[in-house]
Amino acid sequence: MAHVLVVGGGVGGLATALLAARRGHTAELFERDTRAPGTALDRDFFGWRRPAVPQATQPHALLGAARNVLRDDLPDVHAEMLRLGARERHELDWFDVRPPARPGDEDLVMLQARRIVLESALATALRGEPGVVTRYGEPVTGLTTAPGVRVTGVTTPSGAHQGDLVVDAGGRRGGVERWLTAAGCRPPVVERHRTGLAYFCRWYRLPAGLTEGPRRPWTVTGGAFAGCAVFPADNRVFAVTLFVHTEDTTRSALRHPAVFEAAARTFPPGAAWLALDAEPLSDVMATASLDNRWSSLVDERGPVVTGLVPVGDAIAHTNPTLGQGTSLALWAARRVPRTAGNDPGSARFAAEYHDWAVRTLKPWFDYQVVADGAIGERFATRAGRAGTAREVAALFECALEDPEVMRARARVRHLADPPARAYADPQVRARVARWLAARPDYEPNAVGPEREEWEKLTAG
Repeated sequence: MAHVLVVGGGVGGLATALLAARRGHTAELFERDTRAPGTALDRDFFGWRRPAVPQATQPHALLGAARNVLRDDLPDVHAEMLRLGARERHELDWFDVRPPARPGDEDLVMLQARRIVLESALATALRGEPGVVTRYGEPVTGLTTAPGVRVTGVTTPSGAHQGDLVVDAGGRRGGVERWLTAAGCRPPVVERHRTGLAYFCRWYRLPAGLTEGPRRPWTVTGGAFAGCAVFPADNRVFAVTLFVHTEDTTRSALRHPAVFEAAARTFPPGAAWLALDAEPLSDVMATASLDNRWSSLVDERGPVVTGLVPVGDAIAHTNPTLGQGTSLALWAARRVPRTAGNDPGSARFAAEYHDWAVRTLKPWFDYQVVADGAIGERFATRAGRAGTAREVAALFECALEDPEVMRARARVRHLADPPARAYADPQVRARVARWLAARPDYEPNAVGPEREEWEKLTAG
């Protein structure tokens, strides 16, 4: 068994430490914040300033892939999330009558909750694990290394801590790359793609007595230059999000609550949910300058370092449009403890983890890059209504009417099947082709306001 040092106390770090202990390893978790997630959800979600985790108050989607890790490997965490108010929604419940079940349908369930609910449930479980030491308020300041370069531990203000394996769960700006450079390590191989998208989010609570929002319309709508999404969460809380191009001249106006709500009401999901007289819980929160970033600790010569592996945003930071981040983080958090006893300081261990990540995580990262590129181009040019873009949009809209196409879409959405497999199915392709043939005048991305109306709203 190994002694695992985990740098960072976010979702990936908490899950790695917890799963390591339950596989018989010992773990130490180092987190710079002095505060651990608690069960006072609203206090922690809205009142806890977390500059190192800017995405903490943004909407999160726990797709089927993430839920399955919790269901199969951390059932107590899954149960605690439900106790704290998280809700489950099967993707095929979009239809008034769910289509006959098929093997794999059980994986198409979204867990609707704010990020703090997952963090709280993980932290609660971690406190009961005798094999874990949590060091809140103790930031990692560097790495200890041996010739090679092999990481042997971490340094903090209290001194050096040795371990068999260091897990970087510190996010995309955690500092590990800087520490590796200081240790004489070759630089990681970083692939970065700018998205050109800015997000504006506001949180609300449904009125007393109303436990669920409307089933229809579909909660995500994308127009030619802007989009709107609604994220139902826990305890009657939901978020409304608008997204535009970072160079859109109307962008700054969306920070104003009245302008934000007026703009959101021009999209079907925003209009339906805001019509419920929900109570606003926050100001409009903006985030931008996001990118899709893949960071590899293996180059053409092999591992650039041993004894250290990244999880979560430290290896694959994905833009939130597809909601993949938590799922990819939990996949990596599960993988590390399963193999940590196999000579974790060796070059073979580092290479095998890299190969696993390339096979398992990288295809979904690449899919995110392609999807964001298409959205960014559409928003920048206000085009994309013909050719392949039209066919892709038709598949999504056809799915809202056709259970077989919806199942294929859901299997991609929940990371159960890659797009090349699910969408290449001859039956799916034929159904989408028939749907398009019956609608020769179909224009994708036509839902939402015209540009003139949008500019009047945002000018006000």
